[in-house]
Amino acid sequence: MDVDQGHGVSELFKAQCKLYKHIYYFIESMSLKCAVQLGIPDIIHKNNQPITLPQLVSALDIPVSKANFLQRLMRILVHSGVFDTTKMHGNQEEEEEGYVLTSSSRLLLKDSPTNLPPAVIAMLDPVLMSPWFSLGEWIQGKERTPFEAYHGMSFWEYGKRNIKFINNLNESMASDSQLVSLVVKEHMEIFESVDSLVDVGGGTGTLARSIADAYPHMKCTVLDLPHVVANLPESENLKFVGGDMFKSIPSADAIIIKSVLLNWSDEDCIKILKRCRAAIPSKDEGGKLVLVEMVINDKKDEHELTKTRLFVDMEMMLICNGRGRNEEEWKKLFLEAGFSHYKITATSGLNSIIMVYP
Repeated sequence: MDVDQGHGVSELFKAQCKLYKHIYYFIESMSLKCAVQLGIPDIIHKNNQPITLPQLVSALDIPVSKANFLQRLMRILVHSGVFDTTKMHGNQEEEEEGYVLTSSSRLLLKDSPTNLPPAVIAMLDPVLMSPWFSLGEWIQGKERTPFEAYHGMSFWEYGKRNIKFINNLNESMASDSQLVSLVVKEHMEIFESVDSLVDVGGGTGTLARSIADAYPHMKCTVLDLPHVVANLPESENLKFVGGDMFKSIPSADAIIIKSVLLNWSDEDCIKILKRCRAAIPSKDEGGKLVLVEMVINDKKDEHELTKTRLFVDMEMMLICNGRGRNEEEWKKLFLEAGFSHYKITATSGLNSIIMVYP
């Protein structure tokens, strides 16, 4: 770069600014987590009108001396689009500014059917954040994942030994399933003529329960590890089975899998998919596999959507040797597992719906 010319200097400082932005990206994440921990979205919501900074200080019951710090926290979150501000006309001559919710922060309300606070807390847990400091060491080393390089054990083993940690993650997945269930309900034609369905790796059954409620005639089964499904409430058409998807999957007309395969390597995914293939009838008899998974398309998709998917891909690399996949990578897995064809339907979210047929 020629810094002797004016535009060269300008470009140099723009490049510096861009790098500093990347350096400080974590501040946006940590500020979001702080707002969730303090319950700020719910406080704004319960106020029933824009809330001023002094009102927010009072509602949080924090020292007045911390008001300036709270204002700076809210400023970055407003700039990031988590919250917004609006002008208020009070009794005073000067206009006041009040904080309001955005579509993003409405997802953080605890009483919302699609609340995501558990995801914020779980995914920003120090247990998952700390392994990033081992990324370079891992690339040069022999450990299977950065998580293993930092913690000295695999992600799955850590979960077995730390029940609170894995329960928080399960709660996070349940909150995500609440949102995904809205997408699935938009495509209920998928389940027409399906009399039995197995949700593989379905956790506490949030997604399966929404499908069972929509189709009372359908027999729905959730398969997950025994300690995950133990003592969960069942209904007439919703049952839970403790088991191992690598060993056996209950037979059904259709199988649904949500955000599970991205946790596993290609080799492991093929094993799971083969078990799915063996558990469903032929296509002529109505057999089908429904995947709700990411499909990376960095050539066509909107920039921010692709960036988020690539972030998820990196997170999977970090913790469990999983990965995000593009269409060609998915196709290869399906064919190697014995399926004949598939159809991808994009949604407005991170995941697509992939219909896979024997």
